[in-house]
Amino acid sequence: MLREIFEQPQALSDTLDYYTQAGKLAREPMVAAHNALLGHERIVVAASGSSRHAGLVGEIMLEDIAGFAVDVEYASEYCYRSTHTLQNPAVIVISQSGETADTLAALREANSRGLQTAAITNRANSAMAVEARASLPVCAGTEKAIPATKSFTGQLLVLYLLSLSLAHQRGRMTRNVSESLCEQARQLPGLIEKALPLWEEQVKQLAPSYRGANAFLFLGRGIHYAIAREGALKMKESSYIHAEGYPAGELKHGPNALVSPETPLVVIATYDPSDRDSVLRHSKVVQLLKDLHRQGAVVLALANEGDHEVPKYTQHCVPVPKCGEYLLPICEVVPLQMLAYQIAILNGRDVDRPRNLVKAVVLE
Repeated sequence: MLREIFEQPQALSDTLDYYTQAGKLAREPMVAAHNALLGHERIVVAASGSSRHAGLVGEIMLEDIAGFAVDVEYASEYCYRSTHTLQNPAVIVISQSGETADTLAALREANSRGLQTAAITNRANSAMAVEARASLPVCAGTEKAIPATKSFTGQLLVLYLLSLSLAHQRGRMTRNVSESLCEQARQLPGLIEKALPLWEEQVKQLAPSYRGANAFLFLGRGIHYAIAREGALKMKESSYIHAEGYPAGELKHGPNALVSPETPLVVIATYDPSDRDSVLRHSKVVQLLKDLHRQGAVVLALANEGDHEVPKYTQHCVPVPKCGEYLLPICEVVPLQMLAYQIAILNGRDVDRPRNLVKAVVLE
């Protein structure tokens, strides 16, 4: 797992090389996806586990950037939902292996309904990649540890690039803007590669403070809520400590009763200074941190590099490189993967092969 965490810059770089050319989005890798998705106003995303969390991030990207209405389904529920929930949607399935039983069943159900489908998988020759109308491969290479790390960030990157491509095709984004955002994405591997040794050392030092926690609450707003859920899942499957991800604004609507020294909080407080909505969300998170500080809560936060406000109200603060709002999830999930790994190791867990879990759930 640790090796694969450190392989993420290369996996992201390889994925960028597949989908971009000379700093621009390459046309050929997206043609089939354009044919499957353009002409629809609605998209259903079906996935499970970490892939569903990637889908939740993709929901916001596809809605905000490309202008689709998106519904994210648990793949295991899709086949049992009414065929009238969305009229004539396109369907995107997401799976690391491309063989996950319930996600494959969802794809086949969508195909049987005559819907247009696309598959995002880490195996270009998998059943989903072959059976979907369009295949969007993640170029992360073989992932051996059961907890998804590099395949997850690869899925986020593919969804981001897909959103940019569709936005341009739908006339919602000029070529110049698309190329500028694409160039921002190309900076990601270098940013993460530079930060990884620092994250490893910092998280290794702070992890013993949380070793005895009975549970964790992970909080995030907007697109970062999905990463809070992914951080909680990593903690559960890697360290066997119960964790839940919540929208930050929901904490005071019940979950705050759980907060105690034995139930610390992990709060995602990153933001994009150039995005007004992101700045507003960040101000709300900072206010929540102030309230939690007065309450005496134990808080570990992720914040922008150079943020001097958030550390005032937290026990520990992990810096995240500054980047755009829709790229921040790719950066901020990496220290959360590292946190789950380090606490699991402290507790003597087999992080590569957690109990009761398999890499690909091929039986429902």
